[in-house]
Amino acid sequence: MRFREELGTPLLEGATKILLLGAGELGKEIAIEAQRLGVEVVTVDRYDMPPASHVAHRHYTINMLDGKALKVVVRREKPDAIVPEIEAINTDALLELEEEGFFVVPNARAVKITMDRILLRKLAAEEAGVPTSRYMFAESLEELKECCENIGYPCLVKAQMSSGGLGSTVVTGKNMVELAYERAMKEARGFSKRVIVEELVNFDVEVTVLTLAHIGLDGDIAVTPLEPVGHVRSTGHYHVSWQPLFDIDPDTNYSKSPFEGYGGPMHLMEDPPINGLRWRSSWNGKRIDGERAKIVKEMLFETARRVVTKLLETKEGLKGLGIFGCEIFVKLGGEGERPRVFFNEVSPRPHDTGMVTLVTQDQSEMALHVRAILGLPIPEVKVLTCGASHVILAKVGGSWSPRYGGVSEALKIPGVQLRLFGKPVTYVDRRMGIALAIANTINEARSKAMRAAHIVEGAMKYG
Repeated sequence: MRFREELGTPLLEGATKILLLGAGELGKEIAIEAQRLGVEVVTVDRYDMPPASHVAHRHYTINMLDGKALKVVVRREKPDAIVPEIEAINTDALLELEEEGFFVVPNARAVKITMDRILLRKLAAEEAGVPTSRYMFAESLEELKECCENIGYPCLVKAQMSSGGLGSTVVTGKNMVELAYERAMKEARGFSKRVIVEELVNFDVEVTVLTLAHIGLDGDIAVTPLEPVGHVRSTGHYHVSWQPLFDIDPDTNYSKSPFEGYGGPMHLMEDPPINGLRWRSSWNGKRIDGERAKIVKEMLFETARRVVTKLLETKEGLKGLGIFGCEIFVKLGGEGERPRVFFNEVSPRPHDTGMVTLVTQDQSEMALHVRAILGLPIPEVKVLTCGASHVILAKVGGSWSPRYGGVSEALKIPGVQLRLFGKPVTYVDRRMGIALAIANTINEARSKAMRAAHIVEGAMKYG
């Protein structure tokens, strides 16, 4: 492949144009990065006034599961790239549009597979050969009962196609199986009656490996994993993330910060579990040695690279551009034990946990996504500092035009930045913004981001 030689002027003949399918907070940052390069930006979402539409040239409000509506917009706009930013999209329409010659990011097949938990698990475990938790598939309630017994309790039951944690239930015993099945059927996207049952992994930390598919300097598609992003959560949604995963001190060859993983004191302050902890990492409070950190990083890179490469494989070679967010569970192992990793899921777009790269990297995940899909060179990516992000959640639903208090107090904290998304209406626990913080250590950055986020969260005013 050849690098793009020129970019057009927006709103005029010859403009370079991207069409964002989904216009949330990640889409907003993608739009801003595209605007910096003089790219025309068109957004599409299911509701009016979503965040990315505030910085776009045009916006359409449609149901993106409606294939006919989706195709009408694409054919009218004729973008250089169709950029999915969410999962609730008609993937069959994307396949059809790709057949017509439109460029779907990263490619329509990858988008379809990553939105289907069963197809994705088969690709990862059976084709890419990466380690995963034990799993089974079921097509009825009776099959599900049998699968849960075989996998063992507690286990995870997930709808074949859903997003944002919808359709997923931790099943702790036989009495919950029917409830999990009903929830999967109710919250699934589409009409599939199939579910996946997964072993529940008692991980120490959950990691996102942002993995970039881009044109290499030799002209071939390169698959490049970036510095891992750590995060822990006790609910189905991202709450806090940090980069790098371990802040290893080159002088001591141990982490500067004591490890704070699942069930650690900081995790419990950041995101108190609603239904209690299921386990605690035995590494909490300990410092990670450089050799163990190096092994974990190599395993994470290998797992992410194999999955993304398999998603891009065609008979003609690798096909597709853009960033992927690979979610992987890590068990650090005991004394004398080798760490283990378990692939979970992958998103073919910037990842919410990766918003921390807005302050930690010389190019954020959104900037890298734009450069990659436009076919521009990316010689290297540098991590400049330790940083963390923490969500700002709405506590009241149904409030239009919320107001953000505590902003000045939060910004008095050294190294803190805010991103307020401008969503028009709230629902309980809707992500309305994030606090970002940089510091000399991971734990200091996490503490700053948490403090700033909680200040703003507690001072929000609802109409």
